Amino acid sequence: MERVMAKSSAENSMRKEEKAAGNLHPEPITGELSAAGLHFGVVASRFNQFITDRLLAAALDALERSGATEKQIELIRVPGSLEIPIAAKKLAQRGRCDAIICIGCVIRGATAHFDYVCNEVARGVQLAQIDTGVPMAFCVLTCDTLEQAIDRAGLKSGNKGFDAGLTAIEMANLSRKLAAKSIAKPAAKSRSRLRKSSLRNRR
Repeated sequence: MERVMAKSSAENSMRKEEKAAGNLHPEPITGELSAAGLHFGVVASRFNQFITDRLLAAALDALERSGATEKQIELIRVPGSLEIPIAAKKLAQRGRCDAIICIGCVIRGATAHFDYVCNEVARGVQLAQIDTGVPMAFCVLTCDTLEQAIDRAGLKSGNKGFDAGLTAIEMANLSRKLAAKSIAKPAAKSRSRLRKSSLRNRR
């Protein structure tokens, strides 16, 4: 009997919590999938070019389908994936790009070189976007085999380049919205200070 009562009490408590949580519906801030008025950078590796060219073509297709023109896109080619972070950071520092797409392909070989390259590229791109504040879509395939890379460049697993293009568009728009909101807050505080100052002067 006690167990039944305890279970019933717990269920009632859970229902109350769910009901309370259900009353909260914050409006999410999201980025639109429209490239209108945006400028994009694309940094693509030439190493494993058979794969990266496919990723690049799909990324450009995503931008074009979302309304971007050639004038809105700046393409940089680098020797390999390790060179992507520095090129992406310098491109971002020019101040023209709303988002950057980083494209590369690393395939596992017989040595630990694969692990070092993958780790440093991922870390480098992450640091570059944090340092510059420019969103960077990470499209560097890190595959065990060539077949895995081909699958992710347009066959069984879709094309990760297209996904990266859409991510860049969405993050570029979201970044603009968040920047506008952060500018609006200090402006509101400034208006509040002016009102208080005006009231003091009248007294």
